[in-house]
Amino acid sequence: MHERSSVADLASQLRRELDRYSPGGKLPSSRALVDRFRVSPVTVSRALAQLAAEGLVVTRPGAGAFRARQRESAVPSGDTSWQEIALSADGPAGLVPRSVDASGVLVSLAAPPPGVVEFNGGYLHTSLQPERAMAAALSRAGRRPGAWGRPPMEGLPELREWFARSIGGAITAAEVLITAGGQSALTTALRALAPPGTAVLVESPTYPGMLAIARAAGLRPVPVPVDADGVRPALLADAFRATGARVFVCQPLFQNPTGAVLAPERRGEVLRIARAAGAFVVEDDFVRRLVHEDAGPLPAPLAADDPDGVVVHVCSLTKATSPSFRVSALAARGPVLERLRAIQVVDTFFVPRPLQEAALELVGSPAWPRHLRAVSAELKARRDAMTSALRLHLPEVSLPHIPSGGYHLWLRLPEGTDESALTSAALRAGVAITPGRPYFSAEPPAAHLRLSFAAVGGVGEIAEGVRRLRTACAEVRGQRAAG
Repeated sequence: MHERSSVADLASQLRRELDRYSPGGKLPSSRALVDRFRVSPVTVSRALAQLAAEGLVVTRPGAGAFRARQRESAVPSGDTSWQEIALSADGPAGLVPRSVDASGVLVSLAAPPPGVVEFNGGYLHTSLQPERAMAAALSRAGRRPGAWGRPPMEGLPELREWFARSIGGAITAAEVLITAGGQSALTTALRALAPPGTAVLVESPTYPGMLAIARAAGLRPVPVPVDADGVRPALLADAFRATGARVFVCQPLFQNPTGAVLAPERRGEVLRIARAAGAFVVEDDFVRRLVHEDAGPLPAPLAADDPDGVVVHVCSLTKATSPSFRVSALAARGPVLERLRAIQVVDTFFVPRPLQEAALELVGSPAWPRHLRAVSAELKARRDAMTSALRLHLPEVSLPHIPSGGYHLWLRLPEGTDESALTSAALRAGVAITPGRPYFSAEPPAAHLRLSFAAVGGVGEIAEGVRRLRTACAEVRGQRAAG
């Protein structure tokens, strides 16, 4: 029997039998289901994952699957309909939207159902995280004198110095602010640099979380196309002239989602164009520490070559450690630094001192360079495994660029592919993927997918995930043919 149909059949059979179990009652073990229905363990896992996604079953690692409890009748509540008016009433100028679309961010933050291969994750799998080193660093940090006191508002001087050295150039510790993760740093930067109602130039495609930040701040993202060598300078200059924008947000190194690296001859040109426009460049240097083993020497951050304070630099430890290790830095030169500092203090006061102390302990330990070397080798192996699997099982998908850093691949789908239909079919097949539409601030030129290879358990899971994606693609092609 075809794997997909057997999953659907098993899920249907289990759905009919749920009334045999009381709410909270345990279902037969996976092994018992394999023996009874004569299907593979993968089929059982996918069928249970489908029922869990429907809210009929709850799975608990190591304990098994249980019938979901019915929701208790809610206590009658008051009339909240008045909130629709309160939440949609803009101020006199009507510049700042009151609603925020977080869907593009939630795609990479939400954990998929059990048994689903996570090709949509934005962080390292737990097997790649330096858990022991982080735990040891946090333990040592907690014993430091004053570790639980109030830190300096700008961050611990030693940590600011470490980030300044890692950025390079003439950046000093006095020009660095410690922030609570890259998302927080980008939010602070855009609020400081662009007044509500104005345009902000963004790469196209670009990180959906940044588009969400811009729109939540009442800004209008204007796309500037990216090619294999990064943002196109001539189009950047045109965009500055057409919009009067005073901010350009970019990822010069292993751009998300394309993986492009800004070409050497374009680096100075981008800074000259921004300087001539009287504009800032927000440099999101988000994956410098996730370089692949075969990358070779990396270009310095744009901030290292910027004596005039054009660049506001954002970098973070989160991507190379854990989603909960939210320590990052904002670096800027000139009067803008005081504005950044003021907004940071108003929004968050400061990053908790124990976390800053733990960051210092971690990056100063022998475990830190060992971790980075191990991740570098593993990411290359995973990238190669995913690339090979795609070429073998999905040759019709275009892979225009294979990056030497970062944690994902950017795929162009065949003409006419429905991204939404494929995303839904993929989840039914047991693999979570990220559609390309949220990465574009305007109409996309084609259908795309972003596939992460960092959030899965290893190369075996990558191969299985691509096989499941092939099943989903076949389903969507069949639907198109039937239509």
